[in-house]
Amino acid sequence: MALNDIKQAIADNVDLPVGYSVDIGGQYENQQRAQHRLMIVVPISIALIALLLYFAFNSVGQALLIMVNVPLALIGGIFALYLSGQYLSVPSSVGFITLFGLAVLNGVVMVESINQRINDGYSMQDAVFDGAVSRLRPVLMTALTSALGLIPVLMSKGVGAEIQKPLASVIEGGLISATFLTLFVVPCLFIFFSRAKFNRGNDL
Repeated sequence: MALNDIKQAIADNVDLPVGYSVDIGGQYENQQRAQHRLMIVVPISIALIALLLYFAFNSVGQALLIMVNVPLALIGGIFALYLSGQYLSVPSSVGFITLFGLAVLNGVVMVESINQRINDGYSMQDAVFDGAVSRLRPVLMTALTSALGLIPVLMSKGVGAEIQKPLASVIEGGLISATFLTLFVVPCLFIFFSRAKFNRGNDL
């Protein structure tokens, strides 16, 4: 990175008097300040999402199941940054936050569909299969339209592209991994995470 080169050049070539130091400001300073804020905002956002999911489904297990989509989305976003040669920055961090929302939405749609079939009298295994199959098309359509809409941003080369590209790269890569992994991982884990919820319902 250019910043490391600057620091190394200063250390090698500048003999600072006692009590003097060098601070790098401008865009780098603003970026550092924004990243420190994001380190607070992102965990709070994830915690609030988990809390809302608990109130929506009245189940810690199902809230955790849906939150599994967050690391699934991270996989694609991180790979997209790596393959495109970009670094984690403020725009890419904002892209991750957006991606978390899309991934959680996919999980909510999937879990709600399966829950509805269980409430309609399906066995848990049949509800998982039928619910996952029924949500296949809506989840794929949502991901596809979002991904196609970001292609012009991803290919942009004009003014502001250095801000737009990291954000679009993260969302594109994360959508791919979150969509396909959600369609397989969430149904496979549903019974394990939901057993306590429906056992409690049977006891009542």
